[in-house]
Order: sequence, then structure tokens, then C-alpha cells
Amino acid sequence: MSVDAVVVGSGPAGSTVAEALTRAGWTVVIFEKGRNHLLDLSDPTKPARDFSNDEIKFLCRHFLGPDPIVEPRTFRSSPEDGERSHTGEVNSIPSTVGGGGTHADGKVPRLREEDFKLLSLYGPQRDASVADWPLAYEELEPFYTEAEMAIGVAGQAGANPFESFRSAPYPMPPGPPMFGATLSAKAAEALGYHPYPAPTAANSVPYGGRPACNNCGFCAFFGCPIHAKGDPVALLMAAMASGNAKLMPETFVSKILTNGRRATGVEFIGPDGTKRSMEARYVVLAAGAIETPRLLLLSGFDHPLIGRNLMVHFQTIVVGSFPMRLHSERGRAVTHVHDDHILMDRDSRAAAREAGLPWIRGGMVEHSGTSLPIAEAKTYPWGPDHKVQMRESPLRDHLWAFTMQGEDLAQPTNMVDLDPQVRDARGFPVARITYKPHAHEVVASCHHGPRLAEVLKLMGAHWTLVTTTPSCKGALGAGILSPIPQSRHVMGTVRMGENPSASVVDSFGRFHDMDNLVVADSSVFVTSAGYGPTLTLVALASRAAAGLR
Repeated sequence: MSVDAVVVGSGPAGSTVAEALTRAGWTVVIFEKGRNHLLDLSDPTKPARDFSNDEIKFLCRHFLGPDPIVEPRTFRSSPEDGERSHTGEVNSIPSTVGGGGTHADGKVPRLREEDFKLLSLYGPQRDASVADWPLAYEELEPFYTEAEMAIGVAGQAGANPFESFRSAPYPMPPGPPMFGATLSAKAAEALGYHPYPAPTAANSVPYGGRPACNNCGFCAFFGCPIHAKGDPVALLMAAMASGNAKLMPETFVSKILTNGRRATGVEFIGPDGTKRSMEARYVVLAAGAIETPRLLLLSGFDHPLIGRNLMVHFQTIVVGSFPMRLHSERGRAVTHVHDDHILMDRDSRAAAREAGLPWIRGGMVEHSGTSLPIAEAKTYPWGPDHKVQMRESPLRDHLWAFTMQGEDLAQPTNMVDLDPQVRDARGFPVARITYKPHAHEVVASCHHGPRLAEVLKLMGAHWTLVTTTPSCKGALGAGILSPIPQSRHVMGTVRMGENPSASVVDSFGRFHDMDNLVVADSSVFVTSAGYGPTLTLVALASRAAAGLR
């Protein structure tokens, strides 16, 4: 069998490419190694009904995958740790039809102009690979607008005084604010910050044939039972409705087949365990910034930058305890954010100088609750007082938090490669992550964290605490107090650029030394910025698809 394009990965990026190419009449096969819980394959134009408000299913039983026993990853902070210091879950994004879009709470901000030219504007950082992107915000803006319309984004243009220009308003107004966010936004404004309704890929009104969000509260880390979240279900359903796409779940692509400067197709292993191959005119990789470099390395690609410059977001989490109930279980996990800590002001420049750094940048700050009922129940000691604690809920309904998605600098020593010994259940080497934060991230967190705590104190907090993920002090493990990142934002391992010796792909995601092999996910990011990557990777995937057409 031969098709126009095979797309490896069915998340927001893969769905975007598939929709764009099938709309142009291309025949496309979408490979996904995870199970399908998103679409009714007997009628792929309809969503499945597998999602529910089940905390155990999603958070404890790996319903969306990957199962860390069957498909582990390994981790070390540096080669001094040996081959690995941890085997199991490492910052995993769902391995399922729809990828990371199924579990996200849908915050989809754009990057800003300065995020694309960090080196030119602010200069280098020691031991970091700070570089400019090979494209500017102006080139990506039309694709941002297209992405917002396609997936459906609720927001308020002009509410963020720091946002970059946009050529069209958001297609939907913001949804209702969470009660806690109304209080934290007021306190933030009193201290001179500028909170605004978070741009969210969850319907505030019926849109695209899908209902409005009912604010059930099971949003972050959960699949939406009513499919109010449009990313990626909207684009994937459109691709399938074209009649030009075929979706192959539970199918692991194990190798990219090549002949000279051309990719000729892929080898894959289906649900029955049989190895097969498929020919294609183009191969598009959209498996994410860990699995894409893993596949390239499994296929024998040897560019020295494949897997290098891994970036996550260094999250600063600031929690406060309040006398009143904040009802954090009601809403879309995050309804308000502010950008002030991304900007460099006099105080942040002084903090950078004091630490011996040229500059520091924080990130977008999310206003949110902290926990769900079962996670809370596991926190309290068992016994007669357990039900009293659950009713009073001091560690859920009386907590409010800020999470700053801090910019993480690219470092060539932070990388994804193949573990020399550990294999997955199919017998293939797993991805090994080597990661340690740069001093920039730590200094920025130490600078901005206390300022966020001041907002919570003004809001009425009895006490506050500040922590980070990854932690610089915690014991090794998969929890929040661990050096293993838990941001679920992963970027930068197949960097784009104009110079083939300093980058792997060009500004359209096409390999410098391969004519028809394209990367269309967050692997191509040059910087991590201080914003969630989803809308940017969708815009880049749309641009890559336009280049293919």
C-alpha cells in the first residue's frame, strides 16, 4: 500500500497536518501507538464515549497511557549519575488517539514577538544554546489565527496588555471565571499585575458541532466526556470526515525507511504484533519532543543535534491556604492568567546581575485550584478523623495556587537518547532523558516566587509555600518534589534553523538533508518561551502542511 503521506502521531500537531492535507485531496494514514478513546471508528465523524469524570481511571490507572511498566522511560540528571537513576514515568504526555490534547485543560496562548528573537534582543547565556527562530511572529500570525478558528478558542482580545498583534478576534468569548480566580485576579491587580481570561480551547458556547463546556471541574489531565475541548478532536474529526484519512491506533512505528535523500515510508507493528511496512510520498513526524527523536535514533539518523537542547517548563508553584472555601473543583481548571513575570523590569534585571546572569525571564502565571477529591483523600491519615477532614477540606477547597510556566533555556547537555539497556514491551530501546535546569531557571523562580506569594497573602492567605518542578532538592521519584520534570511541556529536541550544522530542520520542519521528511511537533522549538506550547505547535504544523501542499 502506498499513500501520499503518513503522519506519525495523532495529537494536536498530527491532527492539524492530517486535516490540512486531506482537505487538499491527499491520502493520509495516521499512526498512533496508543489506544483509541476519542473517535467512534465505526463512524469516525463522531466522538467516542469513553471519557468520564473518573479520577482513578485517568490519574492512577494510565487510561490514556503510556503505562510506565509497559513503556517506561529512564532519567538521569547528568552522566555522573551513571546510565540512569530512575526507570518508569518521566514527564509523559498521553499515548492515545488525540495525544496531549486529550488530557490538557486547553490553555492555548500565543507566543509574543520577542520569543522568536531572544538572542538578538537579550544576548547569550553561558552554557545555554540561546538562538533566534528562523521565522518571526509576523510569519506565524496567520497560522495562529487559522488554528484558533479551527479548534475553537475562547478568549478576549485586548484583555492582555502585553499580547502581540492579532489579525482577528477570538472565535468565542471567555467562559465563566472560577470563583477563586475572581479573588486572585483582584489581588494581582492591586499589586500592579494584569490578569486576564485565559485563552482556552474549550467551548464557551456551542462551536463546531460540539457543546459548550459545562464546567464539571474534571478538565486538567482528563478527557472531556462531552468533547467540549476542541484540540485535537475538531481537526481529527474533520480529517476523518474527508474520506481521505485512515487512522491506525495501537500501531507502533518502529523505523523510517529511506533511500538516499528521500524517506520512502515506515515500518510498523500493529495490534497483532506483526511487522509490516507502508510506502508514502511524504513522512511527517508528530510524535512529540521525546518520541520523535527516539524514532529518528531507532531509524539510524545521526545528526549530532537530534535529541539535544531538550526544554521543559520550569514550573514555580505557589500555594496559599484560605479561611473561605474557594470551590476550585468548579470550572475549567484555569480561567485566569497573567504575563507580567515574562517581562524584564528593573527588579528582575537587578536579580539577574546579582546572580551573575545577563537576564532572566519568568513565564505565564496560571490562577488555579490545587487538587481533586481522591488525591485529597489520599493525603489525610486514615481513621475516625478522615471523614471530618474530607468535609472540611483544608487541603483542597481552602487552597489556591499560582503556577508559573517559567522559560527553560536550551542546553546541549539536556537531551533525549536511547537507553543502552532498558527496553519497552516490544523490545525496543526506550527514551532516556538527561536533564538539569540552568541557573537561569532557578534564579527566575527564586525572584518571582515570593512576589506571587505576596499576591496570595493580599488575597487573604493564612500561609503560603513555594515549590518547583523539577525540584532542585527533592528525592528522586515521579512526584512533584523530584528532579524529574512534571510540566508535560516538552520541546526542542529536533531544532529548526537556517544553518544545517546548527539545526536539524528548516523553518517548515523539513530535514536539511532529506527532501520529504518533516517534523511537525514541538521538537522543532528553538526556545521554550514562558507559554504553553500547544497553539504554537499547531500553528507550526499548519504552516508545515501548507509548505507540503
